Amino acid sequence: MKKHILVTGANGQLGNSIKKQENQWPHFRFIYTDSKTLDITNQNVVETFFKKNSIEYCINCAAYTAVDQAETDQELAFKINALGPKYLALACKASNAVLIHISTDFVFDGCKTSPYTETDTPNPINAYGRTKLQGENSIVQTTEQYIIIRTSWLYSEYGHNFMKTMLRLSKTRSEISVVNDQVGSPTYAGDLATAILKIIDSKTIQYGLYHYSNTVETSWYDFAKTIFKFANKDVKVNPIASAHYPTLAKRPNYSVLQSEKLLEQFNIKASRWESHLKKVLEGLT
Repeated sequence: MKKHILVTGANGQLGNSIKKQENQWPHFRFIYTDSKTLDITNQNVVETFFKKNSIEYCINCAAYTAVDQAETDQELAFKINALGPKYLALACKASNAVLIHISTDFVFDGCKTSPYTETDTPNPINAYGRTKLQGENSIVQTTEQYIIIRTSWLYSEYGHNFMKTMLRLSKTRSEISVVNDQVGSPTYAGDLATAILKIIDSKTIQYGLYHYSNTVETSWYDFAKTIFKFANKDVKVNPIASAHYPTLAKRPNYSVLQSEKLLEQFNIKASRWESHLKKVLEGLT
């Protein structure tokens, strides 16, 4: 009997990474949607979709992720990041389905100097983080059958991400400046996709909140240097302070996530971000 899995936001980094692995999970049946085929901000549309389709698991990859733009477009960010998850949670509850929702390290303020655990108190410092936290809270208040996974600094061969931005800049620039006082953990979207599918495949699911990111913390500056090194791009990277690179949204200075709980509950071990980066760049360059 195949497990029926709905993937929302399927054209983004994570959704495409799940599609790439589909053939490795022959006992799963995937339904992929985007904002055109399933508007998660419309409660009636979500309810109708769930009634028409037999869904056992919903992986919500849909999100408003433009961090700076969210500051001036808070209404849309709220609809997608907070209301959407609530409507999916209501539909999952009515269908007795499990909701797997992706959240972010940006729910934290970055004041710690050691990795954030699931028991640390969120305190978002930008509109994006606030709307993502509202989404988390709406799920917790709506259904018991949920897995919320916070991840960080997602990169892949798909969509928009820091790695692809650096590669694009390398075509026209021989020197760039990147902030060196924001520290986190880059996470390969393919790795996160595997972790999610392993959770669904596990015999017993421990519902709740989890953190997942690849291991070894780094700064955006060092991440950029590694990207150019692995891609054999001759680009000089200059370190600058965040104060000298003003953005609409404030970013946490430290947002490394501790992934031990996922290892304990599901035996899913996070790997180092560099190992995947090298493979991805080999495929792109």
